[in-house]
Amino acid sequence: MGYDYDLVVIGAGGAGLAAAVSAAQHGLRVLVLESEAEIGGSTQLSAGMLTAAATGVQRALGVEDSPERMFQHYMDLNQWRVLPGPTRMFCEQSGTLIDWLLDLGVEIPAQLSRNAHMPGLTRAGVEDVWRGHVPKDQGYGLVQALDRARRRLKVDLALGSRATDLLRDGPAVRGVVVDGAEVTAPSVVVACGGLAQNPELVREYFPDAGIAGDSLFVVAAPGSRGDHIALAERHDLSLFGHGWGLLLVTAEFQRFHHWQSGFPPASRIHVNADGHRCMDEDAPYAVSPGILKDHGGFVWAVFDEAARTGLPPGYADWAADRVLEEVGKGVVRRADTLPELAERIGVPAANLIRSVERFNALFERGYDEDFLRHESLAAKQVDPRLPPVETGPFYAVRMLPAELVCTHTGLRIDSRARVLDTGGRVVPGLYAAGEAAGGILGERYVGGGNSVAHALVLGRLAGQEAAQRLNDAGSAA
Repeated sequence: MGYDYDLVVIGAGGAGLAAAVSAAQHGLRVLVLESEAEIGGSTQLSAGMLTAAATGVQRALGVEDSPERMFQHYMDLNQWRVLPGPTRMFCEQSGTLIDWLLDLGVEIPAQLSRNAHMPGLTRAGVEDVWRGHVPKDQGYGLVQALDRARRRLKVDLALGSRATDLLRDGPAVRGVVVDGAEVTAPSVVVACGGLAQNPELVREYFPDAGIAGDSLFVVAAPGSRGDHIALAERHDLSLFGHGWGLLLVTAEFQRFHHWQSGFPPASRIHVNADGHRCMDEDAPYAVSPGILKDHGGFVWAVFDEAARTGLPPGYADWAADRVLEEVGKGVVRRADTLPELAERIGVPAANLIRSVERFNALFERGYDEDFLRHESLAAKQVDPRLPPVETGPFYAVRMLPAELVCTHTGLRIDSRARVLDTGGRVVPGLYAAGEAAGGILGERYVGGGNSVAHALVLGRLAGQEAAQRLNDAGSAA
């Protein structure tokens, strides 16, 4: 039978664009459907960091790495609860993804980076070697490079076009339904994003997002409505990753990503409900929400007047005047002395005083023997000899897992990005990538760049697989 296209891609974020470009490079006629009015999805909103192993950037900086080493670390951090086959594929493909992007014009200089916004190689999270590859122009730059390739390869793009169903020919797919019309193709890539913007699905598939209560805010793209969940229910497709996603620990009053919110002062101490310091205040977000769960879901960030007044201006949340506004609302607690602050936040005064004194002594010499925060600060090129917390008035605010970034419940895939049904069978012609794919993104988010690299690796692979499938069909004919 004749088809309208060789491949239809649902979603024009990083995963969908990577799938489209990859397939078009192999000669396929491709249509990309995007429900929103612009391309980019959550990838465009991100720092664009990519976690990858055995890359030329690493080698140029003397970092020895391998896909096997990345795989072992990734699996161990996730307690081997993610799918080994797809995860091994992700680790193996991550390095060649960087080469592919460089060929498309993405710039990732071989230099050390202090953070997720400085191009180069950076510490991305809890990792044995540095794997965070930060591109120039961040997520926007990735999307623009992919879109330039899309246009050059004459891939069709339909904005404001939401796919609502799959067309099936027996077990195989034969296209999609969009705006009530049928578009036929022998292969379909589901890359419609996660479900973070659908509160009902968040409650069902990522209940931990409810820990922050009314403080929860979402930074995922508007199109992250969980359309893949409806496809799974309608076509008996298997899902994987229930209960998993990424929450960042933020102050109770924050409502924006840190690019807009700003950052809390370095000289702050996190204490639990007993007034004891309980963590590295800069623990990567791969593990910090889990630490908070062990302490009732939140900790208190305590800092002093010198830290407040030292905050840089121009940010939406973490700015000196903004903190005072939150004091007025009763969200940030303030007191002239530490014993008074302890009473305000309901912790034993003796414990809080002892914790602050210990904190000051450790960071006066720049060595945190309790939680090794000096290593986290050094990775950011911040002097670990922090100013003491000693100048009243003192402040405290609850830190919660309140910033919902992405969700990990997706269509279960195999190591070729092919979607499986509830009986464990491959659905011929159906692929998934990005947050719509389940199996690799686990309970523990390995580090900055995990989801972006995951999206692009799977998208690229899905495009390649769709091309191979078409080629095999032609050879059989």
